[in-house]
Amino acid sequence: MDDALLEFLKSVDTPTVCNAIETAQGKRGFSAFTRRPVIVADRDARPIVGFASTGKVASKFPSPETPESVRERRLGYYRHMATSPKPAIAVIEDIDYPECLGAFWGEVNATVHKGLGLSGAITNGLVRDLGSLPADFPILAGSVGPSRAFVHVTGFGMPVEIFGMPVKQGDLIHADQHGAIVIPPDVVSGLRDAVRTVLEAEKVVLETARKPDFDIDMLVDAWTRFEDTRNG
Repeated sequence: MDDALLEFLKSVDTPTVCNAIETAQGKRGFSAFTRRPVIVADRDARPIVGFASTGKVASKFPSPETPESVRERRLGYYRHMATSPKPAIAVIEDIDYPECLGAFWGEVNATVHKGLGLSGAITNGLVRDLGSLPADFPILAGSVGPSRAFVHVTGFGMPVEIFGMPVKQGDLIHADQHGAIVIPPDVVSGLRDAVRTVLEAEKVVLETARKPDFDIDMLVDAWTRFEDTRNG
């Protein structure tokens, strides 16, 4: 993941990358993506690309542990985030889902993560403070709520699942307002070319369909060329 590829992937949306992965793999059926709608704190934010730094929280009930243990785990979690390979995205599973009660993500926590070098966050839990979140720190969440309730960190660095998408520590993530995907390691080297193939194939149909005299015969011709370009 060199800087040039990173910037290139930030320039295209997640559905395009999702299609490009299938192009690179030479088949349909890629399945490492979120399966539920997400709340996006800033719809104008660019896509986020980075390596997953995972954790789990709970929010519905107070932690049964001592306040000292809760604090030490939270600080251990922050150390984990600070030392994760960058660019990094916090991928946090609220284990109370779908009955999440408290927001782990708000102005303070988002600002802390951004200051520690994280590029954004993905969670099935809640987000709050929508008007006060730091700029250039995209957050994808399951819902919006006003309270922190009893939210506390239960662990970090382990596999998590966000809306049906399994994520391991260090997985390469691409995400935007459509949701998130895990990019398979074996397609990374060819992903730039695969994205360009997808865009060129779509261009064949789009340019034809936008013509004033567009009709079904033109579509048949364009669609044939579209499939040849996409599958060639």
